[in-house]
Amino acid sequence: MEIAEYVKKWKIFLLDLDGTVYIDGALIGDMKRTLETLRKHGKRLIYLTNNSSRTKEDYVRRLTGLGIYGEEDDVYTSGDATIAYLKRHCAGRRVYLTGTEKVRESFLKQGIRLEEEDPEVVVLSYDTEIDYEKISKTARFLRRGLPYIATHPDVNCPAKPAPVPDVGSFIRMFEASAGRVPDVIVGKPYRYMAEGIRELTGTHGDEVVMVGDRLYTDIAFGANNGFSSLLVFSGETTEELYRQSAVRADLTLQTLNDIVKYL
Repeated sequence: MEIAEYVKKWKIFLLDLDGTVYIDGALIGDMKRTLETLRKHGKRLIYLTNNSSRTKEDYVRRLTGLGIYGEEDDVYTSGDATIAYLKRHCAGRRVYLTGTEKVRESFLKQGIRLEEEDPEVVVLSYDTEIDYEKISKTARFLRRGLPYIATHPDVNCPAKPAPVPDVGSFIRMFEASAGRVPDVIVGKPYRYMAEGIRELTGTHGDEVVMVGDRLYTDIAFGANNGFSSLLVFSGETTEELYRQSAVRADLTLQTLNDIVKYL
């Protein structure tokens, strides 16, 4: 299929943020014009991020400040997907959440019962405020054998001058300390995030495209859940890494900005 045919077919663009739309808060090229062009051609934009250190409201403010959030756009984070998972599968249960204060507040607002001393479930999110007390508590609760949920698997979060540890790194630490790996990982590339997107959009299938820079989260998310996928080489994945990978995208571009040539 020609590139223009793919672009015409795609109705909903699920946009990863770090490494795809911006890096460390700096827009990649003329991203503002690119996103506006997609909207003018009837494409719906949903910013889909595994970063669970911020809330949807945080992202809306940030994207609005960057001038790239439109009236019909939406944001869905792995934190949002985890809240949905807890409501479906752990309703009413006490949750120990390793997370930032704003994310904790968002869980509480959605009716999740947070508990510091006697939880029934452990949730590990991207806590950029983590300290040794939280680490110790998390490890202790995991040793009790409590159900263990992680928001996403990313090992690093893109940043300048170098990537910084993300939930995937925390997972490895707790595996070494407590001998546990998550029972469930919610975010990309897993199906729980996809369930949230289907619920949000009422749409499924290859007219939905996942756009991202990571093979093992973004592109695998498309392949695992029946969505199309567009890999961009503006972030983590280089062309050389892609050549060596068994994970394949429907389409590759140097950056998302290149798509305007095919609209």
